[in-house]
Amino acid sequence: MTTPLAPPVERFIAELGPVLERIARDAKMKADQPAAHDVTLEAYNLTTAFIDADELHTDEELWGLVEAFGPRFDTMLGMATPADVRKARLANGRRDWLDSPSLLFEILLGDDHAHGTTNSWRYYELAVEIAHTVSSMDLHPSHTELEAIEAFRGMLLHRMENWGIPKPGTTAAPGPQAQAGTGPSTPQADPPLPPARPIEELLAELDALVGLDAVKKEVKLVTALLRVQKLRKERGLPVVESSHHLVFTGNPGTGKTTVARLLAQIYRTLGVVDKGQLVETDRSQLVAGFVGQTAIQVRQVVEKALGGVLLVDEAYALARGDERDFGQEAIDTLVKLMEDHRDDFVVVAAGYPDEMVEFVESNPGLRSRFPKAIHFPDYSTDELVAIFQSMCGTSSYTCLPEAEARVRAWFDGQPRDKGFGNARLARNLFEAACAQQAGRLAAVKEPTNDELVALLPEDIGPSTP
Repeated sequence: MTTPLAPPVERFIAELGPVLERIARDAKMKADQPAAHDVTLEAYNLTTAFIDADELHTDEELWGLVEAFGPRFDTMLGMATPADVRKARLANGRRDWLDSPSLLFEILLGDDHAHGTTNSWRYYELAVEIAHTVSSMDLHPSHTELEAIEAFRGMLLHRMENWGIPKPGTTAAPGPQAQAGTGPSTPQADPPLPPARPIEELLAELDALVGLDAVKKEVKLVTALLRVQKLRKERGLPVVESSHHLVFTGNPGTGKTTVARLLAQIYRTLGVVDKGQLVETDRSQLVAGFVGQTAIQVRQVVEKALGGVLLVDEAYALARGDERDFGQEAIDTLVKLMEDHRDDFVVVAAGYPDEMVEFVESNPGLRSRFPKAIHFPDYSTDELVAIFQSMCGTSSYTCLPEAEARVRAWFDGQPRDKGFGNARLARNLFEAACAQQAGRLAAVKEPTNDELVALLPEDIGPSTP
């Protein structure tokens, strides 16, 4: 039988084999040191480790192992069946191999560091391709397997960062619009669509956001599943279709809009939507005060979101009101449009955790269409200070250490109750500090450049909100 595993294994060996041969020649390695022949063993280790990630060892995975490596080893593997592989326990206990970088990867890192090459990045790409291919061989990719892929990705990227190897695909540091909770960018009228951004670039931007570790993990798992499903579709394999709509819960300013914007672009890159724009809306734009107008308004908003993602902020507000209120009509219309355009756009409903349960329960169609909720926790004081400092850097201000201590104390003094403003609070604090500084410098006849950019403790004063 023909399996999809052989091609990515072949690419891994064909591309990295010559690299290791060159490194071996340059270093005049001894015969017992890693060289090109070890690339085949590396590919085998990767494959068996990902097969063992969920400890299921399906027939499809084991047939792929036999086809990809049977001809490469002087063993009986080439004539083996899945039952033979299981009996020999070739994939058992292999998943621990993914916990730390291999010697071969470390050699590539050292060579990249010394010569400015990017072969460790190519190892990363090819290894992740093998991982996704292994996962795509099952009709139902397991959650455990997807988590193992993401943990492996993160481990390799972290190791490259430690070596000072830039992450290829990251074209620039995220600008202020990519910082969680700083508000939406100004919409533009039908600009030409730029090329879809690479997944690694989008995930790097996600990683650059302050905090949100649990959110990042969930988004990466969603991304991994979509990548696996995309592979299956490309090969004509059946795919268990699942809803892409999501619920985001959390206080204001916790990054829900920022992550939704990134998710819209991830969806576009992976073919879930065509355009990848984010359209933000709320009750005021969906619910009208007259009979027959609400359905029209909902349709108009959805039309703008076709090809992208519709973010419904404070979605629970639609489910509130008496029998004279048209919020329920808005929900019912939205559900119908989600069905009519099931392949044309994605809805992200956002709001406070308890209230979002009320929203999902307000229409039977919502429960099945929003199977997954991602919670956005409040930022810690350290994270809020980091966000404040990021705003300073973006606007060419310098928050002196004494002022930072004042900022930290101010955040510590804010009540962490429902409705805590998080990054929006940091934005308000920053803008007030800039205003304080401007008022202070108004009395200075000719301030220096250093004075113009410096925020002092007195700028973080009692008049700050």
